[in-house]
Amino acid sequence: MNHKRDALFLFLSGIFLTSLVLGNVIGTTKFVTIFEMDLPGWLEAITPDIVRNGAHYTMSVPAGIIAYPFTFLATDLISELFGRKKAQMIVWIGFIMNFFMLFLMTVNHWLPNSAGVSGGLDLFEGVYEFMVGNVIASMIAYLIAQSVDVKLFHFWKNLTNGKHLWLRNNGSTMVSQLVDSTAIISILYLAGNLGDNINSLGAVVILIINSYLFKFFFALFDTPLMYLGVYFLKDFEEDPEVTSAD
Repeated sequence: MNHKRDALFLFLSGIFLTSLVLGNVIGTTKFVTIFEMDLPGWLEAITPDIVRNGAHYTMSVPAGIIAYPFTFLATDLISELFGRKKAQMIVWIGFIMNFFMLFLMTVNHWLPNSAGVSGGLDLFEGVYEFMVGNVIASMIAYLIAQSVDVKLFHFWKNLTNGKHLWLRNNGSTMVSQLVDSTAIISILYLAGNLGDNINSLGAVVILIINSYLFKFFFALFDTPLMYLGVYFLKDFEEDPEVTSAD
């Protein structure tokens, strides 16, 4: 059982670290359209002008953001099954590993190119140049947001005596992802790491809202995944704090 519990912790940690690193490598190199729609009259009336073009709404988000919500699902499962200390530990490990990745990329950037052998030098240099600002910005936002997520998760868990898993899962993730979206988009804007069309605070607000809406709906979607995970993995639980959930 201890072996299986360790394997589960490593698996969840692997999902967390892979999603985190991949999200930072891809970053804002590409924005993708999740969906677009013509708003009905009642919805248009309550949708701010700044995030729609007349009655037309398009949710456009950075490609790297697709991986990022899985980090919150992983840390919430680790928090629930293994406790606050292990969840906070993996947050710090993820922080350090991203700078380790940046260190390795920088070493390769400095080393001389083997002319006639490299198959994608311009691609590598482009990714590296873009990634430096993304990693630094995202890691500042990440450390704040993930720490908020872990602390809020256990705040709600202690407040409800371990009950109402849906409350601590959504209550922690939705707040922390708002913090993350606001921080990273703002930092990237100030650093000049966004496209030429993002040249005003209004455009920045649109990106923040779209980014947060995607994360918000993913947080709702991951609630049943959280329940399924806790249900099937409850035998591996070793949280030293309150453990029951309903």
